[in-house]
Amino acid sequence: MLNIKKTAALLLTSAVAVSSLFACNEKKPHDMANAKELKVTFLDVGKADAIVLQSESSTVVIDCGEKGDGKKISSILEESGTTVIDYLIITHFDKDHVGGAPKVLKTFDVKNVLTPDYTGNVSEYDKFAETLDGRGITPMKLKEDISFTLDDVDYTVYAPKKDFYGDGDSAENNFSLVTKAVHHNNTLLFTGDAMEERLDEIMDIGKCTLLKVPYHGRKLDNLGDFLKAVEPKCAVVCTDSNEFSGKMQDLLKKQKINTYATCFNGEITAVSDGSQIKIDTEKGSSL
Repeated sequence: MLNIKKTAALLLTSAVAVSSLFACNEKKPHDMANAKELKVTFLDVGKADAIVLQSESSTVVIDCGEKGDGKKISSILEESGTTVIDYLIITHFDKDHVGGAPKVLKTFDVKNVLTPDYTGNVSEYDKFAETLDGRGITPMKLKEDISFTLDDVDYTVYAPKKDFYGDGDSAENNFSLVTKAVHHNNTLLFTGDAMEERLDEIMDIGKCTLLKVPYHGRKLDNLGDFLKAVEPKCAVVCTDSNEFSGKMQDLLKKQKINTYATCFNGEITAVSDGSQIKIDTEKGSSL
């Protein structure tokens, strides 16, 4: 079983790193006798994604931040006694998503690696590919959606619909793999750096309880439409204060979505019991 912090322990933390506990939804708990906990940790690594999902006996990592952030992921996993990563999902090959992957690959027994089907153009991608080769791991380069179940969590990873999204630095963002994790009555949606074209592709993905806001909270013209389509009860933004658009903050508030951001809240932990999701932050409350 995972070592989840108890509320009483949170109240004893120092004033410098006061923890706060919030309910992600208003749904009243009901009998979930067969449900085990799903714990999701959003690491505070600046404008980068590094997300760890841990269920009773399984681990999924979505993105690894920049070079150096792999140590932070490793520390969290080692503290929980984890030695195996069932799935490492690299949403796309920007340095703030793939940079820390070599450290993770070298430290843990990674059973499966999922990536989009294209070739990155940064040195961090080259190091990632070199490490995969050195470890004898062949990644699954997704051209079609894939589903799998770990413990009592049903995962679907959605592949990009195109093999070309144009030129330019931001074109790769639309290759982002999108992951849906269904844990009994809760659905968690992780959108990488999906931009307008990619969001249009997944507009019918269905409602979610928790949304990892795409593209570090930067302005996206159709994010409002996407939020209305998926109707999240709460949202998490992995970002720094310079990247988190004020217009996007206002949009999230207007739609009454309880939103947390690593730039304001530090490390964020979401724990699903199958009925509710509780949010634990290092500091502060939702927007």
